[in-house]
Amino acid sequence: MTTASTETDSRTLVEDAARRVVAEHPPPTTSLPELMGAWYDAGLTWVHFPVGLGGMDAPRSLQAVANRILRDAGGPEPRTVNTIGYGIVAGTIRRYADDALAGRLLRPLATGEEKWCQLFSEPGAGSDLAGLATRAVRDGDGWRVNGQKVWNSLAHLSRWAILLARTDPDVPKHKGLTYFIVDMETPGIEVRPLRQLTGRAAFNEVFLDDVFIPDSQRFGDVGEGWIVANSTLGDERNSLGDRVAARGSGAIGDALELWAAHPEQHTPILRERLVRLWARAESQRLTGNRAKVTASKGVVGPESAILKLLNSELTQNIYEFCIELLGPEGTLIDTYSLDAPDDESGPTAIQRKYLRSRATTLEGGTSEILRNVLGERVLKLPQELRADKGIAWKDIPR
Repeated sequence: MTTASTETDSRTLVEDAARRVVAEHPPPTTSLPELMGAWYDAGLTWVHFPVGLGGMDAPRSLQAVANRILRDAGGPEPRTVNTIGYGIVAGTIRRYADDALAGRLLRPLATGEEKWCQLFSEPGAGSDLAGLATRAVRDGDGWRVNGQKVWNSLAHLSRWAILLARTDPDVPKHKGLTYFIVDMETPGIEVRPLRQLTGRAAFNEVFLDDVFIPDSQRFGDVGEGWIVANSTLGDERNSLGDRVAARGSGAIGDALELWAAHPEQHTPILRERLVRLWARAESQRLTGNRAKVTASKGVVGPESAILKLLNSELTQNIYEFCIELLGPEGTLIDTYSLDAPDDESGPTAIQRKYLRSRATTLEGGTSEILRNVLGERVLKLPQELRADKGIAWKDIPR
């Protein structure tokens, strides 16, 4: 059987399964957990995952086909059900958990009944993630963890977290880390919200005070957490890259709609800026399509890092244009409180999206770090000088 016929058969299987689920569980009248549970059981949550773990061993490129059928029937975009769980955590669970644990974790993740967050960054280790200080010390059949994490999106709503902690301070910083998953209901965990520019609090800081984690919740070998974490960060960049909007939609769609609504603000200079922004958005959309084709073949390329970097900066540029187009109106906002509406709603949604866009060049890897990654790993440029290279973490000046 040729590759083309195999892909055609897989597409038919995915389409038939997706249509069957939405017919038997109509999205407008079915609860979200029931709908997404049926979606998972049919192998449609991650079509490229193994059968029984939310997949059907189909090409990853067919995920978009399944998701489109769900959306057209009135269902959600799946990743919005559990943003960090879908885009960042699921792949790591698949790679490092045994089938029993993966099955226990993936289904409630897929249904949205158990949200996930990421406990990586620290006040003294943001871009330099490997320099983190949170300690995990052996205690019988588990570990005692103490430390502080920060910029933890959705930690206040999450049941589970992925955690990177230092288990050996006597070796260089990248080699003394171990990767865990932790139940956020474990005694000793305190979550404190951090107010954002938008007025809302989706970020948090998390304090871990003598938190016990069973060794069964360790992913990868002791001391190899950096390897596991890099696989997670790769998934995060792929997820952010996959969010490149369709032609004329997303941030550039907002700009086009605003332009049409404010003809009194049209000037040749603003018109030229809008055309340039649209051309950049189109370039990124086409690069996104190329990245999806590459990913569907199981090849890891630099496209996801490129897309994340460029899309973050383009999003900021677009909303800066929108605020300038609005003129004095752009300085107004309807409410500034923890109860403020989501970025997509409200009479001053553009202003709120502008404020939210300031985070895009920080989250998922700062633009500076991504440029280093592309320069050193893709372009093979000389590495930056690192004074702490080869030095035990405990001996690094702070």
